[in-house]
Amino acid sequence: MQRAKEVTKAADGSLLGDPGRTPLSKKDGVKWQRPRFTRQALMRCCLVKWILSSTAPQGSDSSDSELELSTVRHQPEGLDQLQTQTKFTKKELQSLYRGFKNECPTGLVDEDTFKLIYSQFFPQGDATTYAHFLFNAFDTDGNGAIRFEDFVVGLSILLRGTVHEKLKWAFNLYDINKDGYITKEEMLAIMKSIYDMMGHHTYPILREDAPLEHVERFFQKMDRNQDGVVTIEEFLETCQKDENIMNSMQLFENVI
Repeated sequence: MQRAKEVTKAADGSLLGDPGRTPLSKKDGVKWQRPRFTRQALMRCCLVKWILSSTAPQGSDSSDSELELSTVRHQPEGLDQLQTQTKFTKKELQSLYRGFKNECPTGLVDEDTFKLIYSQFFPQGDATTYAHFLFNAFDTDGNGAIRFEDFVVGLSILLRGTVHEKLKWAFNLYDINKDGYITKEEMLAIMKSIYDMMGHHTYPILREDAPLEHVERFFQKMDRNQDGVVTIEEFLETCQKDENIMNSMQLFENVI
């Protein structure tokens, strides 16, 4: 429940850079910046909290000095290789893996598990649809299951990636059918799923048509040639030039 309160407090209606809202500021402590390499920064992510929920006490890292699975269906890549692919430290990878294998003995996460995770962290709303979209963003090969490697590579981008990397990941999330374009319908579906998950208990209180207004405003800025879709080039160029959008992108961390 505490997690729900934190997210409610953070979601101030500026998710898509609504100029009618007060931009996030230094005072709020959430100015857009690359997260620091700290455990506190890592623990902002509810997916991380979930996989660490059954982690052994601190100080037992030696028992998992290397990533090994001898009795499960999927064996992850070596620790050293994952370190080169992510921005996590060796100890962080060990902790993440320990929790992951305790929660998912098969070495794989399916969509139902994602829905369970989000129903636990957002009990005041319906997280089913957002969990579906997020699962598809992590399931890069579309085989219906997420490996530990896919999981931590995605988390590394979301928590410690560059602005460009995070925006590319966000574009992939919005591009539901993965055709290389974002339509108004796709973005509206994502926005509605986030508000449904939050239970509409945001501050200030959002009107029912707020998601649609945000999408319309977003497309006015993004869709430069007015062809009804947003390309990755339009998305990256506009986001990086718009301070309100860049500030609001920080809020994605509260629903990851």
